[in-house]
Amino acid sequence: MFDKPQIDKDGNGILFNGQGVVERCTVVPGQDHVFLLQAVIELKRNTQIIPQPGQFYMLRTKTSDAYFKRPISVYNAEIISEDSNGARKLRLQFLILEKGIGTKELCALKAGDLFLISGPEGNAFVLPDGIDTEKAEICIVGGGIGIAPVANFAASLPEKSYDFYASFKTGSYGLERVKGNELVITTDDGSQGIKGMLPSALTAECIQKKGYKVIYACGPTPMLAYIQKIASECNVKAYLSVEHHMLCGAGACLGCTVVTKKGTLRVCKEGPVFDADILVFDKPSVRRIPLGDDEEPDISVDIAGVHFENPVFAAAGTFGYGQNFRGYSDVNAWGAICSKGTTLNPREGNAGQRCIEVPSGDINSIGLQNPGMQYAVDELIPDMMKLKPKTIINLAGSDLDSYVEATKLADRTDAPMIELNISCPNVKAGGQAWGIKSELAFECVSAVRKATTKPLMVKLSPNAPDLRGVAMACVKAGADALSLVNTFQAVSIDIENGKPWFDNIRAGLCGPAIKPLALRMVYDVVEEMNKLPEDQRIPIVGIGGISTWQDVVEFIMAGACAVQIGTATFVNPDVAQEVVTGLKTFMKRKGYRNIAQMCGIAQKKAGYQ
Repeated sequence: MFDKPQIDKDGNGILFNGQGVVERCTVVPGQDHVFLLQAVIELKRNTQIIPQPGQFYMLRTKTSDAYFKRPISVYNAEIISEDSNGARKLRLQFLILEKGIGTKELCALKAGDLFLISGPEGNAFVLPDGIDTEKAEICIVGGGIGIAPVANFAASLPEKSYDFYASFKTGSYGLERVKGNELVITTDDGSQGIKGMLPSALTAECIQKKGYKVIYACGPTPMLAYIQKIASECNVKAYLSVEHHMLCGAGACLGCTVVTKKGTLRVCKEGPVFDADILVFDKPSVRRIPLGDDEEPDISVDIAGVHFENPVFAAAGTFGYGQNFRGYSDVNAWGAICSKGTTLNPREGNAGQRCIEVPSGDINSIGLQNPGMQYAVDELIPDMMKLKPKTIINLAGSDLDSYVEATKLADRTDAPMIELNISCPNVKAGGQAWGIKSELAFECVSAVRKATTKPLMVKLSPNAPDLRGVAMACVKAGADALSLVNTFQAVSIDIENGKPWFDNIRAGLCGPAIKPLALRMVYDVVEEMNKLPEDQRIPIVGIGGISTWQDVVEFIMAGACAVQIGTATFVNPDVAQEVVTGLKTFMKRKGYRNIAQMCGIAQKKAGYQ
């Protein structure tokens, strides 16, 4: 994995890194989420290489919510001009499946737009010695968006020298330059060619009958594993182009590796085209049966005896007392609303600047500004209770007396649940948060537990050195549920004035940036919870950087029975509706009939019970 420099004799790079100019980006007819991107790049030196079939470029829009470029296989490449100094203009075509953030942005490009591009990267398809191109001994297979590199390879071969098998969910695309001896199309829905998946057309018996000497393929992993199997049965050489998440695309980060019989190899350098004999594929997971058209998943959850119509809650400190976003969106889409963090006495909050945007989130120092529990109980909670979502009163304090007295006031309301914020500073412990040490958490939760008969959910701080220990202390002290995590301690510097941005110096980081960390902490606490006897375990509600239904699914699969969404509401007031709709659609497609079937599945598959 120690690569030779990719430079010419003068020390100049032979790869391209710069901007491309979009000529067109259009949706492929009959495909809702597949686009053809055609663009031009200018190679300044004649030593800069032209992409070969099977290679890919790294692409990203100039302004993007995605940080890294995306690897996209070349569908077609041609030199369109060359001057006397060796500079060449290269027209590139890419077939792009609109899937995640990066590809969606690429698919939204318009003629004349500039985008970032580097490459070409990876190896290419090559013909082994001894192949007779007059006898169609070559079998080429493309599945879905994997059609792009193999169609490019097919176009480089003599016509009639190969048979081409193309497998799609519906319709077909990318076959315009395929001029093989035989073209066989399969579609899942039967809209074109043979109804069914690839095995409906290509089998070991077919390979033997046709006399193929070599197979080339690109497509979904199950398809590649199938081709590996039948090629091996027929003792036929096969070369498979695999996909992988990438960071640098240049071989430096070692992030895009696959397991092979020759050790761990990089997709961006030793691949993406591999000899099928060396690849080691994971065993396929058991597919769940999708729900029928007339079936709808049950997304309701029960936490500590309280029933919620859906598992998506508005997080404390981001939704006021349920009224701020009325008029912008339907607040009744939430399963619950957690009130603004409320203390016994009114608080003015922190002085100075209170928030600053950072990549993928914000740092804030609000300081629990609130009108006090008595006012909230008399004037605000009653209006919250009139809304469809369940009301959860979030309360905070600085010493035990303030926690307990605030709890007594909250206990008199009809709100079905209290959320206890133990991330607040304990004035008797030098300002250290109650949730930082297990013994302090136990003391605080025990005192509040005695002050209320309501179900008590305890909100944990991610800044605790031993979060598992704090969580178990809360269970022992009588918590009925846990919610985690609160914001991460962070610092920002005002570089124009050379001083900390916030008067308190440290403030709370939140937003999408913290999601992976929050998810890990939820996973850890659930893992610890599962060590207890089943009758002693309590539910977990996940918090931290959640903004999409995919995020929600991740937290649920990690073991959370519900989630809270905060910062994302500032960006998209309709986030609850969108998340609930996406969650239902996913569950229906994957065959999950209720949240319980999905909850903690990642723990179980990792070996934890």
